[in-house]
Amino acid sequence: MIPVKNDPIDTRLAEMHEELRDLRNFPDSEFVGIIRELGFKCELCARCCTREFNDHVFLLDSDLERVRSIDPDAVTPAPYYEFCDQNGRFYVSGYALKTKPDGSCIFLENKRCRIYESRPSICRVYPHMLHREADETGKVDWRQISGLNEHGSYHSDLDDPACKEIALETRAYEEAYLQQVIGFFEAVKAHFRTNGLKHIQRTYDRKMREFLKGECDLEIFVYCKGGFEKQKLAKESER
Repeated sequence: MIPVKNDPIDTRLAEMHEELRDLRNFPDSEFVGIIRELGFKCELCARCCTREFNDHVFLLDSDLERVRSIDPDAVTPAPYYEFCDQNGRFYVSGYALKTKPDGSCIFLENKRCRIYESRPSICRVYPHMLHREADETGKVDWRQISGLNEHGSYHSDLDDPACKEIALETRAYEEAYLQQVIGFFEAVKAHFRTNGLKHIQRTYDRKMREFLKGECDLEIFVYCKGGFEKQKLAKESER
């Protein structure tokens, strides 16, 4: 009997649902204790606003609407597209902020954010986080803070109300992110089923090689507000 391969979309969906359950079950008291112990304090170095320290700023749908109202051209399809169909079209779970040629955020000027009061959700909770991630040895475990010892200062005094507020806001962001990704996987699954499509890894790899060599543009379906927006990314040699 020939074994049936698992659908990659179903596999990812199951993983995201499990992570969402784990997130909701993570004890508030434990997270608050970690935040208090770390005592992170921003030193306004702006390192977190560069590609050197953070690969990209992912936007929730609520962030996207706010950012587009400020500058419609400030967003781009998030990198690391999750799927590619047999026709060479890519699918990604949302948008990200554009960066300048030097790798800094498009809204960063003189080490200060031009839209600080309207900054994206992930920027509001950074460097705190609450999700499972593999470490340098490949072991997957909870990660509660990003860029530890790379920027900012630690062991500052944070009172309980401040720690609880950080924990609440961080948990809300992580849950909203997972729900958006789950919605994306469900939308891709429905789109593929309706249109007779499927994810083809070799097509993904071939198209990415051609794009990086400047041989083709990319057609990308970006998940947004429950549906897809079609975007075209110019070949590398034209960017």
